[in-house]
Amino acid sequence: MKKLAVVAFGGNALLRAKQKGTIDEQESNVYETCENLLPLIKNGYDLVIGHGNGPQVGNILLSNAAGAKVYGLPEMPLDVCGAYSQGFIGYIIEQQLRNVLEKNNMERDILTLVTEVLVDKNDPAFTNPTKPIGPYYTDEEVEVLKKNTTDTFAKDPKGNGWRKVVASPKPIKIGNQKSIEKLARDGNIVVTVGGGGIPVFYVEPNKLQGIDAVIDKDLASSLLASQIHADEFYILTDVPNVCLNFNTPNEVRLETITVAEAKNYLQDKQFTEGSMAPKVRAAVAFVENGGKECIITEAKQLSNPKAGTRIIK
Repeated sequence: MKKLAVVAFGGNALLRAKQKGTIDEQESNVYETCENLLPLIKNGYDLVIGHGNGPQVGNILLSNAAGAKVYGLPEMPLDVCGAYSQGFIGYIIEQQLRNVLEKNNMERDILTLVTEVLVDKNDPAFTNPTKPIGPYYTDEEVEVLKKNTTDTFAKDPKGNGWRKVVASPKPIKIGNQKSIEKLARDGNIVVTVGGGGIPVFYVEPNKLQGIDAVIDKDLASSLLASQIHADEFYILTDVPNVCLNFNTPNEVRLETITVAEAKNYLQDKQFTEGSMAPKVRAAVAFVENGGKECIITEAKQLSNPKAGTRIIK
């Protein structure tokens, strides 16, 4: 049986620092990232691709707010905005990956699935929302919003104003996982669990409903990789290796580490929250749940079989 790999695209796969986020920029970035997948494809891997959606869903929320303010349009909730972003980002990835394949005289069907992810409505994260989303608000604007909504807001530490904050619960189950695995093992490349998936919960038995939350994309991709029995899990980021003492004169690049070592480094706070720490946790979760290894690296390193930081049992 061919190897099955889940590849989680990092944020710079779509949008990079100092870019505005035009469609031309995003298509160019995605094309370059997809070119780097060629070594896996040429080696016969079955592939599933996950991706982030932070800037994109933020822009959708801004459009929402502007449409409501100027034209009186009804604002869509966060789960629906997440679905919007899954569709258009999946379209970009499908198109640019197909361009890469055709240039290299290769043919694979590429499918995008809008993906729900089950969360627990009693997850402690819902009592402590911390994930900032959407536009910035002034002191005056946020006072009005607090009176007219049940949303929670937090002040930006960089002094840019206030932002809505939502929970980031743990994913429990990826929707359509059996179909995702079958499609991938049949040779199709599947784009799924975009932005960590659309968080849903059981509002009552046998009735799912969306909820205002953001699931960590790497953790969701890790769970998907485990649930579809992937052999390998790749987390693509903007550095070639996970490092100790990152960005200091004592920086040490990690090559192969065990789950136990990774946990010790996490406990010692070697990795930054909101950056490398969640990626390492996602890698640990995959290996602990039966995966062979997780590789954290930048996309252009995929042609090197010894590249990146490998987390093994």
